[in-house]
Amino acid sequence: MRFDLQTFRPSPMPDPDQAAFLEFQRTEKSASPRTLVNYEHALGAYQTWRGERFTGWRQATADDFRDYLFALMKQGLKRSTIRLRFAALRSFYKYLVLRQGLPHSPVSDVQLPKPERRLPVVLTLLQIEELMVLPLRIEPSKKAPPWLPLRDAAILELFYSSGLRIAELLAIDVKDLDFIGETLRVLGKGAKERLVPIGGPALNAIQRYRQAAEITSGPLFLSKLRRRISQQAVDQLLKKYLKLSSIPFGISPHKLRHSFATHLLDAGADLRSVQSLLGHASLSTTQIYTHVTKERLKSAYDSAHPRA
Repeated sequence: MRFDLQTFRPSPMPDPDQAAFLEFQRTEKSASPRTLVNYEHALGAYQTWRGERFTGWRQATADDFRDYLFALMKQGLKRSTIRLRFAALRSFYKYLVLRQGLPHSPVSDVQLPKPERRLPVVLTLLQIEELMVLPLRIEPSKKAPPWLPLRDAAILELFYSSGLRIAELLAIDVKDLDFIGETLRVLGKGAKERLVPIGGPALNAIQRYRQAAEITSGPLFLSKLRRRISQQAVDQLLKKYLKLSSIPFGISPHKLRHSFATHLLDAGADLRSVQSLLGHASLSTTQIYTHVTKERLKSAYDSAHPRA
């Protein structure tokens, strides 16, 4: 049976095991709304694929999930997408084993394809410098508030200065900033709090923006209507400045985060410190940036050494 994961929408009435799992993730694991949607999507997609053959999660076998894996691979889905779907299924069955008395997880017996090794795209230092000055060099729209370019400059500076995720930046309130200590309190994945340093240029950009927009409390970054800025608005401002730059590829908050981590390692920062700054739970997640640094060094060697 063929189905389309892109157009699938989960059932509004999941079965009791599924509903209990989602509630467990929401309350005890502090899973983000996005994570909960991904879990529900993955579980519902499997049910859709099984169709009338689905008799319950507790009756599913390892062979059922091997068949499911084969069906996903036949559709030509990326390995990362397949692994994400099975990560949700494994989390679900782990919950059933630990909390609901299921003897064994059938998904644990399924061998998944190895993940593709894709190195993050990183901006050069020159590209970063070009991007940072753009908001204050272009003619602002007459319809926009005069402080808007200063806001955009502060957002770009803070992304690169502190390596924030987009959700972390959107959630910042004025009270989270410590200008004396030059730090920012960030609420990361799993509601884990961390302190990150803020560089001088970012602090100055934030101060100029706050003074111009007369922001003393509440959300730090505001929309034109003086509400908390949305992810869509940040995506739009990045697209706007990309068109005005010479950068030959798309930019996103995550590319600025990648650039932040890679440039730190290029300059000699240790991996554990970068892990802490990024808010990674596992060091293995941070290690991808060491591969980027090695590739950049090799490229520089090959292009510059006379006997490379």
